[in-house]
Amino acid sequence: MGFQGAQNTSEFDTVFEQCVQAATKESAYFYNVNFSKIAPYNDTIKKWDDEKKGAFIVYLTEVMVNTFKGYIKGSKRSSNEFQLAQQMIPALFRSKMTFSEATFVAMYQASQKKLPANSNDNWQWWPVASFFKQIEYNYADQALPDQIKNMLHNMLQHLTEIRAVASKEQLKFEEHIKSFLFQSEHEKSAVKPTYFIGKDGFQEIGNSILNQIKKDQQNHWFVLMQLAQKATGAKPSKRLLTEAKTTMDAIGSDAFKKITQAWFQEVINLKETITTQTFDRQEYNYNIIEFLSSPNVDVIKGFVWMSSWYYDSLTLQTISKLAERCFKKIPEKGPASAGLGNACLYTLFASKGLDGVAHLSRLRLKIKQTNTLTLIEKYISEAASKLGVSFDEIEDLAVDDFKLQNHQLTYQFDNIKAVLSLSSIGKSTIKWHKADGTEQKTVPQQVKDQFDAKLKKLKNNQKQIDQTTSTQKERFDRMLRSDRSMTVAYFKEKLLQHGLLSFVLQKVIFKCSTDTESCLAIFLKDQFYSSNYDAISIDDFTHVSLWHPATSSVDEVKKWRTFLMEGQIQQPFKQAYREIYLLTAAEVNTRTYSNRMASHILKQHQYVTLAKGRNWKARLLGAWDGGDDDTAQLQLPAYKICAEFWVNSLNADDQYNANGIWNYVTTDQIRFINTETNDLMELIHVPPIAFSEVMRDVDLFVGVASVGNDPTWQDSGGLPTYRDYWQSYSFGDLSEIAKNRKEILKGLIPRLKIAAVTHITDKFVVVKGTIRTYKIHIGSTNILMEPNDQYLCIVQDRSIKDSNNNLFLPFEGDHGLSVIISKALLLAADDKITDSTITSQINQK
Repeated sequence: MGFQGAQNTSEFDTVFEQCVQAATKESAYFYNVNFSKIAPYNDTIKKWDDEKKGAFIVYLTEVMVNTFKGYIKGSKRSSNEFQLAQQMIPALFRSKMTFSEATFVAMYQASQKKLPANSNDNWQWWPVASFFKQIEYNYADQALPDQIKNMLHNMLQHLTEIRAVASKEQLKFEEHIKSFLFQSEHEKSAVKPTYFIGKDGFQEIGNSILNQIKKDQQNHWFVLMQLAQKATGAKPSKRLLTEAKTTMDAIGSDAFKKITQAWFQEVINLKETITTQTFDRQEYNYNIIEFLSSPNVDVIKGFVWMSSWYYDSLTLQTISKLAERCFKKIPEKGPASAGLGNACLYTLFASKGLDGVAHLSRLRLKIKQTNTLTLIEKYISEAASKLGVSFDEIEDLAVDDFKLQNHQLTYQFDNIKAVLSLSSIGKSTIKWHKADGTEQKTVPQQVKDQFDAKLKKLKNNQKQIDQTTSTQKERFDRMLRSDRSMTVAYFKEKLLQHGLLSFVLQKVIFKCSTDTESCLAIFLKDQFYSSNYDAISIDDFTHVSLWHPATSSVDEVKKWRTFLMEGQIQQPFKQAYREIYLLTAAEVNTRTYSNRMASHILKQHQYVTLAKGRNWKARLLGAWDGGDDDTAQLQLPAYKICAEFWVNSLNADDQYNANGIWNYVTTDQIRFINTETNDLMELIHVPPIAFSEVMRDVDLFVGVASVGNDPTWQDSGGLPTYRDYWQSYSFGDLSEIAKNRKEILKGLIPRLKIAAVTHITDKFVVVKGTIRTYKIHIGSTNILMEPNDQYLCIVQDRSIKDSNNNLFLPFEGDHGLSVIISKALLLAADDKITDSTITSQINQK
């Protein structure tokens, strides 16, 4: 049957004009027409047969073409007609209709007519996707005519030609048409070849890996690709995982892992692409930074979810690395791919056993995005609840011991033995022993030639062990916030007898207690000792907890510091030398808030990065509504407390970046909220450990991010209005962190080669050089030169190794301490300095 549209033109003109008049009565504007209130549409048009409706759609399309020029110019009449026709076509397409082949062709041809004065394509105005759905409905169970096939191929070609930037929806629509055509041209059992369709840096290599699969296996992978394309939600459906498992079993677990891990590794190594947008033939400085295209994210996400069926160490390690890569921040954009990263977190959670939880625990210490941390903690809590244990306990249970015995692992390569030994936190060594027992420093050639796979496994294990000791050190350091208590039996079984955790806890001080007594003891060489060097049996006590110096007297803390210094014992994290913040008289008087850290000027990006790294919820402030102030928050669930740190934007001299984010913020109050009642707490009721740890964090933010620490800030212009702050901070009173640093320096300086020309005063390390005498501020590390207190600017070269590498410190390195020592060593020999940027200042008197 041929198309019979022209004969109805007069009737269509009349009905359309009636619709225009009815719509005008409803609203003066046609932006969103409610067709249920348009009587001619409901009483006449909807009652026509489908062929007549098809002819009317062609008519409406021609109305759009004829009125578009007036619509663009703002003609009221043309705008109303164009918008009414544009909205009426998809309204008609919402009902399933039966059209002749000729009517389909007529509708398509009408949609191809060029809109006047329009540089873009008609299909941004015409519902081509709804049109295609009608084709799907009409030819679902019958052969597709050649004319319709040709039309669909033309549609595909046209869609490819008109898209400048391929959106996810458009690419999926094109893929949908291709699948429909494939099904019409092949047997039902045939599987359509399916590839990564997103245009990004991964597509080519991803499809190349797919093409390298043997032909007899490719169909299985195409089936999985089609399933993975449906992975658009936050979590996988049970149906998706079940359907995938059947095909995965046909492929085989080893083959599945080999391909998917190759893909995942390519994504882990993938770099962002930067494209410059061009508008109206003129290039603007506007860059689009992309990691993965949205369609490819969905597919990779699907395969990550499918990987939850496996729980071997390599799969989980790869998924964990992929998660870390996805949450890596792209400047001015945010996480590289939060959706894919969340899929990785789900897979780690859903995997069998506790290894996935161990990776979640590690990621919890690495990732800084607040929403992501909340999700990780939710998954860990759910896993703990299933086992009936606490959050802390499941993190203990999830730590792999790597089968370490006495903190060592032995590998045999025929007659060659490799011994991996833990040496320090984050570091281990491998020693090679020949058959005769002699040691060889490098990897024997025989091992390289004959045991390549086993050698790679050894090195991977070493990397995982080093990573785990670092992660657990951070976890126990954070645990000092919670005052966690364990039974002695649990402590011995889960921690002391654990091959790896027992190493991390070496040199850590514990509080051992019963209902009536307690004592402090350090775990040293698998034994416990008091600060008087007496052996302690923890079996005489019922409970054990990490010792926090805020709970002990000044004398007790000094004893332990002396113990560490005399024995040259370096703790894995700051414990005995941890900064302690006790309530001051001023804070007692202010009752509900502390101003101790108020009125500082911080570099905002540096402060927010530090805050998130310490698990605070903080956001960047900017020149937008609501961007003037923020309340950073730290949850302390062990005490049912939320700590708040107030900051305000520093709107001075237009100091914001290209995105409108303020360069600087000023600090304000610190408060504590009872999370059970949501009431503001009086500071005297805040537990000492919680108070001290919160103040320590904020002191860290100020101590690192303050502009007073930047030796170039004043010289580079800074903020002229606030230069007095820079001077007062750079050479003012010492913070608790600086006071601790001073105590260490008192023990270090006498052991340095510059001891004879160096001494410590109230706030400075004073160094007498050949040319001048220098005062290095112990807090900011900035320098004044005598006799006139002239400022000396020395910018530290971060590429040079710490000067304190060969000096004993009772805790892991303090960067500020390193800077002070390196500056002191440099200035003591000021006559040997050759850097003109320094000598020009020294010689200027």
